[in-house]
Amino acid sequence: MSTTRRDLLKFGTLAAASSLLPSLAAASAPAAVIPKAAKPLRILILGGTGFTGPFQINYALARGHKVTMFNRGKRPSPEWPGEVEQLLGDRNTGDLKSLEGREWDVCIDNPTSLPFWVRDAGKVLKGKVGHYLFISTISVYADGAKPGIAEDAPLAVYKGKDAMAETRDSLVADIENLYGPLKALSEAEAHKQFGKNVTIVRPGYIVGPRDETDRFTYWPKRIAEGGEVLVPGDGLDPVQIIDGRDLGEWMIRLAEAGTTGTFNACGPDYTLTTDAMVHGCHAVTGGPVRFTHVTPEFVEKNEVGLPIWVPREGTPFSGYGAVSNAKAIAAGLTFRPLATTVADLLAWYRSQPAERQAEVRAGLTREKEAELLKAWHAQKG
Repeated sequence: MSTTRRDLLKFGTLAAASSLLPSLAAASAPAAVIPKAAKPLRILILGGTGFTGPFQINYALARGHKVTMFNRGKRPSPEWPGEVEQLLGDRNTGDLKSLEGREWDVCIDNPTSLPFWVRDAGKVLKGKVGHYLFISTISVYADGAKPGIAEDAPLAVYKGKDAMAETRDSLVADIENLYGPLKALSEAEAHKQFGKNVTIVRPGYIVGPRDETDRFTYWPKRIAEGGEVLVPGDGLDPVQIIDGRDLGEWMIRLAEAGTTGTFNACGPDYTLTTDAMVHGCHAVTGGPVRFTHVTPEFVEKNEVGLPIWVPREGTPFSGYGAVSNAKAIAAGLTFRPLATTVADLLAWYRSQPAERQAEVRAGLTREKEAELLKAWHAQKG
């Protein structure tokens, strides 16, 4: 099927709005000895129990910072390797009373996809935090067709009646049309509320341990099962992913440095192709496997939905596999090896309950894949 904004939201950019998804994982503590920061900070994290939040918190604690977490308290908090203050409230209803009368050096806003959340946070926190960091998304760009999208590219335009009246329910009901524009307006609201002391981070596909969407997990999981694996395209289409730990830890370093500005948080720091991705997964999983490439035309004709892959040309979103990350790398963004991400992801996934592992949240069932492979080979004669 043709790649649409809905496909990309379903399989990728919703990672940046992981507050809309349940989280079943325990936090992964930093594995290596991490040096202390030169100056301890008081860090407020809005969210904190979703995908990247726990990585931020663990890293911040390891660096010697004091962490306060604000959320609804609906998810079980992981066991932290240090003291974390918990404040309760609900941004859906405007309940931010627990933040009143407090001050922090840094605020990291993880779950926001609605402009009024930023506005309300500004009402309480303006003048009370020195630096505001906001996780946005590459879906904010108006034109995703060309590779090399830089941070100054035009942004998606909201076409609704009142952006401040949009709610989580209205966003979910029309996420294809609202997600990018509302994120873009949330960025603008951040600058309105917090002035120049703002950092905007725009990730694409966030992957690794704690990823409950399965959009990248599908590939190492499927490859580990062995046999004939259907792969879309000719293997040369570019792929961009970022380990949630790399994203979360980099944001803490941005806070420490007081770095402001807007950054595309896409990785890696080299051109990763579809073939490099699947063979990289296989290098970790081992076992007998055979990759069968099918054409984009076959994918479209048979409405094959496969996560991560975006054709390098021919769709309005082809450029989403080759977004410019030069500015982020210059600002200190680093990437752990693909093999490390794959190995840690599989270890985490295999620690989940059996019923969770049996659930396919992205990609093809084995039955559907076998049916498509049969049709492909019949077509090829």
